[in-house]
Amino acid sequence: MASLFIINFQLSTFFRPIFAAQKTKNTMSNRTFTMIKPDAMKNGHAGAILDKIIKAGFRVVALKQTKLTTETAGEFYAVHSARPFYGELVEFMSSGVIIAAILEKDNAVADFRTLIGATDPAKADEGTIRKLYAASVGENAVHGSDSDENAKIEGSFFFSGLEQF
Repeated sequence: MASLFIINFQLSTFFRPIFAAQKTKNTMSNRTFTMIKPDAMKNGHAGAILDKIIKAGFRVVALKQTKLTTETAGEFYAVHSARPFYGELVEFMSSGVIIAAILEKDNAVADFRTLIGATDPAKADEGTIRKLYAASVGENAVHGSDSDENAKIEGSFFFSGLEQF
């Protein structure tokens, strides 16, 4: 029983800074949504990417590992359905495991877009997630919401209200 307490204490101590959603006078600071894509998962970059996100001052308020079906990937990316890359995108996003997360920080959407860098890793700034971990425009390691409105929609696609802290 004592060893179970020690394990629980150690885990809660480890995750406390990661999952600490700080509130100020019952208002939450800005939120954004991200996914660590199948290429980054397959290449073992998830831990380094999450570490970079946390060190950039983001708080994780929801996190899960999952695998999208072709149907769910198609639904998530429906906004791009008329674009020529849609089929490849859906196929790629349903090709392996992903990590979905809601992040919190003042100016979250803009700051996260800066942290991840340009969609094309060749054009991304040094030190950005995509410069470090993406292979191409198609396999660009992470998704980041492009607006506050989309962050809310995308986060709610993956997480119920009970799963957001």
